[in-house]
Amino acid sequence: MAVTAEKSKSNNAPVRELVSDEEWRVRVDLAAFYRLVAHHGMTDLVLGHLSARVPGTTDQFLLNPYPRLFDQITASTLVKVNAEGDILLNVGFNYDIPAYTIHGAVYGARPDAGSAAHTHTAAGMAYSALPGAMLPISPKGVRFHEALATHSFEGIFDNPAERERLMADMGQNDAGLLENHGYLVRAPTVPECWSILYDLEQATLAHLAALSTGAEMVARPDAVLSEDKERLEAEETAFIAERWASQCRLLDRIDPSYRT
Repeated sequence: MAVTAEKSKSNNAPVRELVSDEEWRVRVDLAAFYRLVAHHGMTDLVLGHLSARVPGTTDQFLLNPYPRLFDQITASTLVKVNAEGDILLNVGFNYDIPAYTIHGAVYGARPDAGSAAHTHTAAGMAYSALPGAMLPISPKGVRFHEALATHSFEGIFDNPAERERLMADMGQNDAGLLENHGYLVRAPTVPECWSILYDLEQATLAHLAALSTGAEMVARPDAVLSEDKERLEAEETAFIAERWASQCRLLDRIDPSYRT
């Protein structure tokens, strides 16, 4: 389901000239986010969505132009919407209603959220149908051990009443599973959101691979896990900028058009 741009502002000028420098930087980062999700094989054709809050606002955010492929998205094609779902800047594309519902819920409930992502990879959907916490058998698995919310997904996310239930289930966690559906993650910035999503996918792949062996898992003492988790989180915070820069360099070698 998608909405049209009938209520949006229309202007023939390039999008770069119609937005602030701060918004343009976020647009470039979000376009890069889409390209990275595509490059690392985490797309579901045109389904799923990533978003970013428009800097300096409380009720505006950017969404993907539906139904454009993730590896086609650029900074100029991102759709800007408000809390009522109105398109604020006509870039010639629509957006998917479930995307607005899910991401609107995140930004309405969490003022500290600057970016959010919802994907349904094969690994994410498989794990979301299984009981039990994330196995702390890899560094990335340790990061999400006992730090992954769950939500009983109620079908196509077009019911505003589900917003409160989703946010209540997420609590203070920055990553969650929509049962039988996929992931939802949120973070203060686009680079941090990308990092959480990528690490969650890798943790899930390791989790599923270990379960598939049928072997007994090696248990680690809680104290060791807690210390390891604290160290890994500190390293993540320290190197997020370098990690993001490396991925943007990768995209610039492949196809820098995401910046346009």
